[in-house]
Amino acid sequence: MNGIQILMYHQVGDFPAMDTHRATYCDYRRFGTQMAYLKLGGYHVLRLDDALRCLRGEMPVPPRAVVLTFDDAYENFYEYAFPVLQKHGFPAMVYPISGLLGQPAAWLAADNHATPLLMNAARLRQLRVAGIDIGSHSVSHVRLTEQSAERIREEVTRSKAELEDALGEPVDHFCYPYGSHDMRVVEAVAAAGYRSATTCERAPATSADDPLTLPRKAIAWGDSLIGVWWKMHMKNTPKRPPIRRAGLGV
Repeated sequence: MNGIQILMYHQVGDFPAMDTHRATYCDYRRFGTQMAYLKLGGYHVLRLDDALRCLRGEMPVPPRAVVLTFDDAYENFYEYAFPVLQKHGFPAMVYPISGLLGQPAAWLAADNHATPLLMNAARLRQLRVAGIDIGSHSVSHVRLTEQSAERIREEVTRSKAELEDALGEPVDHFCYPYGSHDMRVVEAVAAAGYRSATTCERAPATSADDPLTLPRKAIAWGDSLIGVWWKMHMKNTPKRPPIRRAGLGV
């Protein structure tokens, strides 16, 4: 397995069968099985900060290297995913939406999905004390490529400031809502001072990647353990060329 596999999760819990947004749900039983497999299979689950060090050549990439990321910061992360991560001693990165802390995920109603509660600032601080890393997922969860330059700057800079105020520490990592990014958005994220940003492009992360357009692999509601293995080891070709700033790998 070459490179570092950055896995993308959203909600973890007990969900009915569904036909849409499957990539944003993971059954808690399957999640437990997936994490047990990573532990027993000798995978090295890294903090995103350490993964960046590996990609920069500052430390060796361990065999079977994996990073776990969770978009939106649903309260069900704390209920279902966090205890499993603690059990196995796994780090993770959670990306909250700064303007929606403690509120329902209202955007899901458009597709007739439930609108679960997002974690509030106190919960995020609790997770930080326990070793979970926190990044930014914008202010309001909009598709950034569809916004004006001024709105893009607002979304990436204000979310950083608000989360830093809530946590009392720097927030250095960003995640593009819906994976929506182009060079204009990437440059705004760079100007805001982030050290990494993750996309929804399907590939392992390597030293050739721009740290502000790191690829990830989505783990979906219907994925069996074999399906997760297949995604990590076999589905390594992105659907489109990656966006990279001139001369920049990690």
